[in-house]
Amino acid sequence: MRATRKLAVTLLALAGAAGQGAAHAAITVQDDAGNRVTLAAPAQRVVSTAPHITELLFAAGGGARVAGVMNYSDYPEAAKRLPVIGSDAQIDMERLLALKPDLLVVWQTGNTERQLAQLKSLGIPIFYSEPKKLDDIATSLTRLGQLLGTDAAAQSAARDYRQKIASLSAGYAQRAPVRVFYQIWEKPLYTLNGEHIVSDALRVCGGRNVFAGLKVTAPSVSTEAVLQENPEAIIGGERHDGEGGINIWRPYKSLLAVQRDNLFMLDSELLVRATPRIADGIAVLCEKLESARRHRP
Repeated sequence: MRATRKLAVTLLALAGAAGQGAAHAAITVQDDAGNRVTLAAPAQRVVSTAPHITELLFAAGGGARVAGVMNYSDYPEAAKRLPVIGSDAQIDMERLLALKPDLLVVWQTGNTERQLAQLKSLGIPIFYSEPKKLDDIATSLTRLGQLLGTDAAAQSAARDYRQKIASLSAGYAQRAPVRVFYQIWEKPLYTLNGEHIVSDALRVCGGRNVFAGLKVTAPSVSTEAVLQENPEAIIGGERHDGEGGINIWRPYKSLLAVQRDNLFMLDSELLVRATPRIADGIAVLCEKLESARRHRP
């Protein structure tokens, strides 16, 4: 009987040791630059260098572990109360180090080469975030959830997001195509190419980006080029100054989008930021393109 008890105690001790080992097992994920990121334990103090990253961290269940953010990190509300470590022009390295981060989540194309070099020199693990397709948002959530130790919340958020995108795609992707010019600014005139996540959003709604074939992600285009493409719809971000925006096209009466009253404004932040909220932006986008279909003769 005593021997049996001793064996049971030994087995329990071994189980406990195994459990502790699992709790502290190294975590390895691949980031969007193809790098393997390894942490000895879940990150406790994370610094975000872009607004979309801040949103992803919160959505993945790691809001309480975000120690610092980049400017314009304004969603969710709690993000506004976090220490700001700089802007896309300048990162305050002293302030960043004072936060004692154990993980940096960095926007590879949104931060300058100088900033990236500075961040690398700190010796802190770096995860590069660059979602280019809609499903990359879901995988970003699950990978960040692993690094933060918030897998359950991240998996749930990813599942909910994928369901929303699938539902929208089922309802609109096979509808009659609408050729779209997506305008991000008018002076100078800028758009987005087919590699940007906005083009993926357009496809969900049955939209076709007229400048998808351009090589630069955010290319400048001419008025003449837009007129030549003659899009059926023009979509631009909402402006609060009452000037410019997509209204610059109203004088061009030969433009199909003008003839059919298909100049649409929407909250561009919901589409340009690669976060789960993009599903809400796509829902509005699909409604706009459905309006364009109804305007056909």
